Amino acid sequence: MTAKIFVYIDHFDGQALSVSWEAVGAARALAAQTGGSVTALLLGDNVDSLAQEALHYGADEVLLAKDPSLKDYRAEPFTDILAAQAKAAAPEIFLFPTTTRGRELAATTAIDLNTGVLTDVTALELEGGQITAIKPVYAGKLLAKVVCHTRPQIATLRGRAFPKPAPDASRAG
Repeated sequence: MTAKIFVYIDHFDGQALSVSWEAVGAARALAAQTGGSVTALLLGDNVDSLAQEALHYGADEVLLAKDPSLKDYRAEPFTDILAAQAKAAAPEIFLFPTTTRGRELAATTAIDLNTGVLTDVTALELEGGQITAIKPVYAGKLLAKVVCHTRPQIATLRGRAFPKPAPDASRAG
């Protein structure tokens, strides 16, 4: 199975949050198992350099929504754009960093796509196109294995749980 994997790139003041690159790295690992591709979704204004950075960190392509109205984060327009892209491209997996914006966008995008969200994930396994996520419960005292049976499979990835890949300036897309 070849999986198309989307990753939302969270950024503030022209700087991507490190957990976004960790999410790209996790997506790259899943794509290597499936022969799939990683698409970074980047919304904002004056974010061209971040698009190039996403390619350097492992994205195969970047879908860029550039507009002055997207300079500041607002849940509704961001959700509309992400959900429309997901409906058009039908990714199998959609990863978000576990940030305030990432959590909100994962939830609202899942509503628009009529799917579920695996939250605060610390590990991912892939079996037959189905991701199994490991997440802490009871204040981290236990770990739970959870799955999302609907498509796309959406997950928010906890910061520092996945390795940040080394940037490769020779990558293009």
